[in-house]
Parts: sequence; structure tokens; C-alpha cells
Amino acid sequence: MASRSFFCIFLAIGANAPYATSRTHDFGFGLPCALGYFPCGNITKCLPQALHCNGIDDCGNQADEDNCGDNNGWSEQLDKYYALYHETFSRSVFEVETYECLLDSVPAECLCHGLELVCDDANLHNVPSVSSDVTMMSLKWNLLRSLVADGFKKYQDLKNLYLQNNKISTVSLHAFRGLYNLTKLYLSHNNITFLETHVFEDLHKLEWLIINDNKIKSISPLTFYGLKSLILLVLMNNSLTHLPDKHLCQHMPRLNWLDFEGNQIHDLRNGSFITCRHLTVLVLRRNNISSLKENSFSTLQRLVELDLASNKIESFPAYVFKDLKELSQLNLSYNPIQKIHADQFDYLIKLNSLSLDGIEITNIQRRMFIPLRNLSHIYFKKFQYCGYAPHVRCCKPNTDGISSFENLLASIIQRVFVWVVSAVTCFGNIFVICTRPYIQSENKLHALSIMSLCCADCLMGIYLFVIGVFDLKYRGEYNKHARLWIESVHCQLVGSLAILSTEVSVLLLTYLTLEKYICIVYPFRFMRPGKYKTISILGLIWIIGFVVAFTPLINKDFFQNYYGTNGVCFPLHSEQSENTGAQIYSVVIFLGVNLVAFIIIVFSYGSMFYSVHKTAITAMEIQNHVKKEMTLAKRFFFIVFTDALCWIPIFILKLLSLLQVEIPGSITSWVVIFILPINSALNPILYTLTTRPFKEMINQAWHNYKQRRSPGSKSSQKMCGPSFIWVEMWPIEDISSELTKSAPYRDSLEGSVNTLSARLDLHT
Repeated sequence: MASRSFFCIFLAIGANAPYATSRTHDFGFGLPCALGYFPCGNITKCLPQALHCNGIDDCGNQADEDNCGDNNGWSEQLDKYYALYHETFSRSVFEVETYECLLDSVPAECLCHGLELVCDDANLHNVPSVSSDVTMMSLKWNLLRSLVADGFKKYQDLKNLYLQNNKISTVSLHAFRGLYNLTKLYLSHNNITFLETHVFEDLHKLEWLIINDNKIKSISPLTFYGLKSLILLVLMNNSLTHLPDKHLCQHMPRLNWLDFEGNQIHDLRNGSFITCRHLTVLVLRRNNISSLKENSFSTLQRLVELDLASNKIESFPAYVFKDLKELSQLNLSYNPIQKIHADQFDYLIKLNSLSLDGIEITNIQRRMFIPLRNLSHIYFKKFQYCGYAPHVRCCKPNTDGISSFENLLASIIQRVFVWVVSAVTCFGNIFVICTRPYIQSENKLHALSIMSLCCADCLMGIYLFVIGVFDLKYRGEYNKHARLWIESVHCQLVGSLAILSTEVSVLLLTYLTLEKYICIVYPFRFMRPGKYKTISILGLIWIIGFVVAFTPLINKDFFQNYYGTNGVCFPLHSEQSENTGAQIYSVVIFLGVNLVAFIIIVFSYGSMFYSVHKTAITAMEIQNHVKKEMTLAKRFFFIVFTDALCWIPIFILKLLSLLQVEIPGSITSWVVIFILPINSALNPILYTLTTRPFKEMINQAWHNYKQRRSPGSKSSQKMCGPSFIWVEMWPIEDISSELTKSAPYRDSLEGSVNTLSARLDLHT
């Protein structure tokens, strides 16, 4: 009976929780604080909501981190009880010196302590036969397949019976006959599909009945006939599709805790809980409930905790909670709710904890939460919503991984690197745009494509620069402006700029790759585009980029706030619960267009390397061809590697979001600030700064400078030596350019080989 007393203590705590946590805004210390601020214990200091319960001692006396745990309802109390009970039970089982066996005929594979029998994982097929005065029997992890009639009849002193993790599929009508003193019965993790009516009729003293993780498809009030002392009923993770039409608790007058989590219940009838007048905890999370009726909970006037999370409820009747005057904890998280009535929670005067996590509240307003004077914990999908409940001390989340209450960019690392990456990206690309026209020995059409690529990449630097500017603008008070920012024209335009840069860059890289591929693999097909064709292709790529980037701004009904899902306005849309037009569009871009482009780039560079390798092997007169192939392979590798480094993480994120895997918001910030700009920052190096024409231009400029400083120097020393040093980073465009120039004068594979041989040997 000690366990029962312990449970009743927690019952009293749970029932009185609303009164224990009902305090004024100053937490009883008489210190007046402005709305949105809370006192630091009994000292004359107030801190804003954002600094309470954030894991940092901002008060200096730990007061802002005290009482942060959400102990409302019964969940945590019962968890503690379970932990304490099992710890005590484990000690009683394994500390042999504590008890001496008082039972007869104990099987060899079992343990006995006092009047308790433990036969866990003993490969038993039947209930063992021992002395009738046994008080506890644990038969977990055995091979029991059925519970036969009168199987426990002689054990009338039995109080606790553990039958978890067997293979029980059938339970006889009289399986528990004679167990008049049983207080706890565990049938979890078996294969039970049906329970006979009156099967528990002799269990008049049973307090806990745990039947989770079975396959029960239906129940009726008569299933629980005789359970007049039952306090806790757990039917988690079964296959129930509906509850009885009425009088579920008819034969369980003392029932306090009822758990139906993880079933397939699709609706609640008005009469299901009509006799559950003493119910204090009702758990219905992870079912298929799509709607509620006005009077679904009207008789549950003692209810302390109601959990309706992870169902399919789209709307609540206006007064569905009006009779729940004692409710302390309400969980409505992860339902596809589109709208909440302004007065939805007006009657929940003792509510201490409200969870609306995973819900996009389109009509959110402060009026919804003002009547909840005793609310101490509230949970939203977005931290920006905390501004609508400034009187609640503990509001979660504090951040979405990107932004926080104080700053648009939550991390100091993000705030620093957004400027660093922006500067590197802008400087590199602007430098290339300015110097490319002065490279004399280069194919001008190729130069035009590279400058177009640099313009696209430079937009990414500008995007990061704008994000950095607004981070400075909102520094220290971002949450006041968060809602306006993500819905503003500025956010929409800067997000469009990022997508324009991304898509144009991807398409241009694909075009440049295909151009090289054709010139190297098919040098005599005369397929290289001319001036007008090149200009047309570049123009088409930019038009496609503009269409992709700005289409979401045209149809708001379909795309909603496409660019305003986070503080950096980048539409990665990796949130688990999204299933809108915006999500579909994002998948088409990132897992459609960009993935196909990446595959084309990888395949093309692989084919180019194979073609060069095969040509070099055929042309035996090429000296050190292995070294030169390694040089080409190295350059190919860096180009493909930077593309992979940029895009593979994004592909993985999008795939995980489609698989309904929860992705932390902090990952999105890393992708946007550190990973996505990789190509934009490195493209100038890969496609310009390491190429032969650029190096020749720099070398010529340096030579001219030396000539001006030393008028007597010999011109014959011009361009001697450095070319040999630079051969290791041989540019692909040089090879393709030479092959193209030679194409009109070659008509056989030998010509191609000779051209390539001469090109590779030019500087050796």
C-alpha cells in the first residue's frame, strides 16, 4: 500500500497545482514591473521575458532561472513516480541480502525475495506454480502466448502482476479470476487484439491497468466492469478507432488518469466521457481526431490536464473549453489549426501551461491570452509570437535557430561571418568583373559568360550585406519588429535577390560546363555557340532566374509568405509541418532544377576527364602524361567538390523535410550564411584567378612595372619561367579553347591527339 500512498500524494499535488502556481505578475514580492518584464526574486530588478529561463543567470541570484520547469498537470509527477518505483523495485530484486525467500517450489530460472517472485527473461511458456501467498509476480520477457482461465486463481494475495513483453494474444474471460487484492496489472507490449467483457470483474482493488502497445481494436464500458478502484488506465499505442458512444467510465467511478495516446481514434462523441466526472488527466495525442463537438468535454469539470496534440483538428468550437474551469495544462500542438477564436481560452481561468507549438496562428492577437492571468508557461511555433503574451514569464521558443528575441541573427558567429562572407563574395566578383575586359588572350564570349556568372554571384554578397544591415538596425529589440520584417517588402525583395543569384548561378555553371564538355569530348562537331547564340542563352538564363525568383510575389494565395518563413528571408522551407504551395515550389527548385543541374555538372566533368585520359594514353609521345592528368583531375575535383559542398547539404535537408524529419532552425542559418555562398565566393577563384590568361595578364603587368622601374632591363626576359610554375593549375577553358581553334584544321582522332599533345607540352 506504500505505492498507493505515494501515488495519492502526487494526486493531491496535481489537483492543487493551479492554486500553488497562481501568482501575481510580481511573483508575490510586491515589485512592480512593466508589461513584458519580470522581477529577479525579491531584489529591485526586472528583466524582460526573453532573459527568463534562457539558461543564463542574468539576475545574478539565479532567480530568473528558478521555477522554469513546467510541472503543471500530472505528467512530470507520474514520470517521477515511475522512476522512483522502478528504482525501489530494482533494489528489492537485486539486493539479495535484503530479503529471504519465503515461497515454496520456486523454479530454478526465477529469483525469490520474501514473497516476491521474479521470472524475467526465463523462457517460460506458462505461469509458474509457487506458494499461494506470493504478493508480487514478474513474468516479463517470456514466451507466454495466452492467459488461460483460472491461471492465477490461487494467488489471491497477489498485488502486483507484470506480464510485459510476452507474446500474449488471447486473454480468457476468467484469466484474472480470484485476484481480489491485485492493485497493479501490466499487460504492455503483447499481441492482445480483444478483451472480453467482464474480464476484470474480480479486480475490485486494481488501481493501475497498463495495456499499452498491443493491438486492441475496440472497447466497451463492460470491458472494465468491476474496476471500481481503478485510478489509472493506459491504452497507448493500440488500434482503437473510436470510443464508446456513452458511459465509458460507468464501471470506473474513481478513474483519474485516462491515456489513449497513439491510437486511431477519429472523432469524440458527446457522451463518451459523460460518466468520467472524476477524471483529472485525459491524453488523446497522436490520434486521427479531425473535429470536436461543442460538448465533448462538458462533464470533465475536474480535468487538470488535456492533451490533444498531433491530431488533425482544423478548428475548435468557440466554447469547447468553457466547462474546464480547473484545467491547468492544455496541449493543442501540431494540429493543422488555421484560426483560433479570440475568446477561445477565456474560460480557462486556472490555466498554467498552454502549448500551441507547431501551429501557424494566422490571426494571432494579444486579446487571446489576456484572460489567462495565471499562465506561467506558453509554447509557440515561432518565437515571434511571444510578443503577443508579454505577461507570461516562460515563453518558448526563445529562438528559431536563426533569430532570437534580441537579434535577427541569434549567434555572434553568424553576425560576424555574414559581413565577412558578404565582403569576400562582393570583392572577388567585382574584381573579376573589372579585370576580365583587360585579359587580351581570352575568348571574349567565354569572358562574357564568366562576367555574367560574377554578376549573379555578386547578388549573393549583396543579399548577405542587406541581412547584415537589418541585423544592425534591429539589434537588441528584434522581436518588436520581427512580424513586420518578415512580412515587409524589403524581406520579400531581398529573398528574391538570393533566389535570383542562386538560380542564375546554377544555370550559368551548367551552361559553362556543357560548353567545355562539348569542346573537349566532341572537338570537331562545330557545336560551340557563336556570339549571338551565346548572348541569347545568357539572356534566357537571366529571364528564367527572374521568373523563378519573383513568381512567388505574384500569387500570394498560392505561395503565402514564401520568403517570410524566417528572419533571413531565404525560402528553404524545411519545416516538417508544411504542405503548401510554397513547399511544393521549393521542392521543385531545390530537388528538381538544382539537383538535375548538379548531376549534369558531375557527369560532364567525369566525361571530360575520361576523354582527356583516353587521348593522353593514345598519344604515347606526350611526356609525363600521368602528372598532367593528375593536374586536370585536381582541377576537376575542386570544381565538382565546391558544387557538392554547396548543394548536397541542401538536397539532404529538402529530402529530410519531405520525409517529415524535424530539422533544427539553426541548420538553416548555417546553410544560408556559410554553405550557400560557397560557390559565389569561390567561383571567381576557380573560373578566373587561377586561369592562364589571368595569370599572364598579372605577369605582364608585373613585367611592365619592373621595366618602368629598370629602364635597362632586357625585353627578352619577358614571360620566362612563371608559366612553368602555373602549369599545375591548368584551366579547362584553355584546353577547350585550343581544341576549338584547331577543329577546322583537323579531320581525325590523330589530329585531336596531336593538338592536345602540343597544348599540354607547350610550357614544359
